[in-house]
Amino acid sequence: MLKLVNVTKTFYSDGKEFDAVKNVSLEIKKGEIFGIIGLSGAGKSTLIRCMNRLETPTSGDILIDGESILKMRGKQLIQLRKKVTMIFQQFNLLMQRTVAKNVRYPLELAGVPRAKANQRVRELLEIVGLSDKADNYPAQLSGGQKQRVAIARALASDPEVLLCDEATSALDPMTTQSILSLLQDINRRLGITIVIITHEMAVIRQICTHVAILDGGEVAEEGSVDEVFTHTRSEAGRRLFGFVGDRSKPVEESPDVPMMHIVFDGMKLTEPIISELTLRTGIPINILYADINLLGGKRYGQMTIERPKDEADARRLIEALRQEGVTVQEVSA
Repeated sequence: MLKLVNVTKTFYSDGKEFDAVKNVSLEIKKGEIFGIIGLSGAGKSTLIRCMNRLETPTSGDILIDGESILKMRGKQLIQLRKKVTMIFQQFNLLMQRTVAKNVRYPLELAGVPRAKANQRVRELLEIVGLSDKADNYPAQLSGGQKQRVAIARALASDPEVLLCDEATSALDPMTTQSILSLLQDINRRLGITIVIITHEMAVIRQICTHVAILDGGEVAEEGSVDEVFTHTRSEAGRRLFGFVGDRSKPVEESPDVPMMHIVFDGMKLTEPIISELTLRTGIPINILYADINLLGGKRYGQMTIERPKDEADARRLIEALRQEGVTVQEVSA
């Protein structure tokens, strides 16, 4: 569906060059919910704006269904932006128009007859759960409702790809959950490919099937969500996640203790792995932190334990854990 090949975007300021995006190559398949995550300044927003030519890459290529969007001009570019629509953090609604007229606006620009446009607006407002708000103005809506209007407007042109640039960053946690559930429902019902830019791990964890970690404008790591989260290989990934969950909690509680992060899938949640290992190896295990998370609809257990002080014991414990099919990552104090 969407393929990026060595995409670079360079900005120039005061005679200096700055690569916001560097040689990024990604392949996003039809029907996926693909997440791109990174800290502020990682190049996420620049990259997603390249995907519909709001920004033009300095080099590289972007293909949609095998066709280069960098060669598109005029009407072709207009058609691209109907095919690849976008929602933003700040909603960008027209404040002097009602909800219905905001959603109808792209249909008006496309010359869709009024009766047909009005029918489409009713369908879209029903999809996003705002049928009763058609005559309201944006100022009368909550943040979550405004984003639902923005989503309905983005769907008006029957797009194949929906780009979301920090679409939930301005929303409270409960509203974020509802918007993410809506996007997931749209993906399932309409088959639309969704690309989500975010700095929040919870967003990726809740709805994405694949993820790319962006660091300094480059792809540090990519793959299926469960693979990347449970077998994090890059330093950027370890900074963002460490492993599934919030690694800051045990680090803050025990800042001077060398630790091990352990991740195991839901099939092993009922197995007494730690107690059995203690009995079998004779190595006492001090658990610092543990919980269970949902990741892509699957349950994962996670645990932080104190690393044995004896090096031989530490090596034996790591080997025993890996033999159990458990992911182990060491964390220095």
